[in-house]
Amino acid sequence: MSSSRVQVLSTTHVHPTRSGNPSPPCHGEHKLSFLDLLQINKTPIQRLLFYDGPDLTPFPTMVTSLQASLATTLAAYLPLAGELAFRPATGDVVIDCSPAAVSPGVKFVEAEFSGGADEMRRLARADEHDTEAFAQLVPEIEAAQLPAPILAVQVARPADTEDGGAVAVGVSLLHAVADGHAVWQFMRAWSAAAREGSLSLASAGLPPPTFDRAGVRHPNFDELAATISRLFAPALPLLRSRSAPSALDMTRQRCRTFVLSAGEIQTLKQHIHQGLRAVTGVELEPSKPPTTYVAISSLAWTSIVRAKSAATLAADADAYFMVSADCRRRLRPPLGDGFFGNAIVPLITRARAGDLRDGEAGLPRAAVAIQGAVREYVEEDPEEALLGIERTLAVYRAIPPGALTAVGSSHRFMAYGTDFGWGKPSRVELASVFGGELVTMLDSRGGEGGVQVSVALDREVMEAFVAHFVVPASGSCSAES
Repeated sequence: MSSSRVQVLSTTHVHPTRSGNPSPPCHGEHKLSFLDLLQINKTPIQRLLFYDGPDLTPFPTMVTSLQASLATTLAAYLPLAGELAFRPATGDVVIDCSPAAVSPGVKFVEAEFSGGADEMRRLARADEHDTEAFAQLVPEIEAAQLPAPILAVQVARPADTEDGGAVAVGVSLLHAVADGHAVWQFMRAWSAAAREGSLSLASAGLPPPTFDRAGVRHPNFDELAATISRLFAPALPLLRSRSAPSALDMTRQRCRTFVLSAGEIQTLKQHIHQGLRAVTGVELEPSKPPTTYVAISSLAWTSIVRAKSAATLAADADAYFMVSADCRRRLRPPLGDGFFGNAIVPLITRARAGDLRDGEAGLPRAAVAIQGAVREYVEEDPEEALLGIERTLAVYRAIPPGALTAVGSSHRFMAYGTDFGWGKPSRVELASVFGGELVTMLDSRGGEGGVQVSVALDREVMEAFVAHFVVPASGSCSAES
């Protein structure tokens, strides 16, 4: 750690339990798919969960419970105890879950946060992220070069242990091994094992995980995989260079979280839907408003574009926006909800900056562009659902620096249901940032249809963004506007 705000108390390793294994061991290795390789040089997915309250379990008991339940869960998710490795003879990157790779176990860090319980609770409630503290409250994975461990866990208590009442659980998992859907499946299984004292995937409402990538097919699989590897990790087994996304200057970024209520989201959908007729000239069914994902994405995109000065983004310049589509159920045969890997297809759309800044018309225009990208993917034959990857790569490589905004995660993940037996978390955040302009969604702590939206932007853009990221007043965009 580069700062004294978090002090490591101890580092141990958790090994998959041998007793009560809910599925046969899957020793061996799994070759990454080209969808996995799209994420190969990204920093690990680092999720940070804060818990607080007077009834929290004592820290030593927490640690014992987390370690025991993690060991039980790893028995069902054995590859997570392994490592990501490079095979020079074939040029493949694989998940190695052989006995030798699994034997070191998963790093488990116990730590102490110097700020105390009040400071930890403040971190969990502040809209503005303390990115330095967040980065220290998640475990590090040495992943600049292969082989690299896949998973690490950290649990931190406040320094003033007599006050107590707060704890932070950090999880780091290599993005090349899992997407957000997979990560939260694992978190649901682990938290269920902690609550119940044992793990039954069926009782937790979870399908058995499958790590085999054979279902992710492409007619030019080997050639496409090689192209992606050369683009994102040209010096394997080295994964990152100075120009990689992981080398972003975090001092130039600000991260902030917003929560949109169910009522605000409904108002936003209605505003966009009413404005679509004026933009498209098409009579729309009143029962067809945009989805929650499209509506919030449209608000975020237009707000970012409006927050940038004309000198930074000219009115006649293109603004690019990347959304993600989960292909687990689109392929034939389907991968299934238990597929543990990257099943996300990136979709890139664009619009003129001036059109997105155009008063009431900006939001519906953004929605039209995003819906068009999603519709094109959905309407493709399932057998061709992955064929657009090559087109997306060509577009991605041609995008000017600083012109792409990405939206990730999903409001459907139900992260606030991660109860280890201490109640639901007070705050869940993504501590790692994967791009200069990133928008992520999760369910909200309050539930009832609300959505948590976290945004990472350049410092000079964030202040203006906050002023623009506001749901239009109900009725501000009529069907005749």
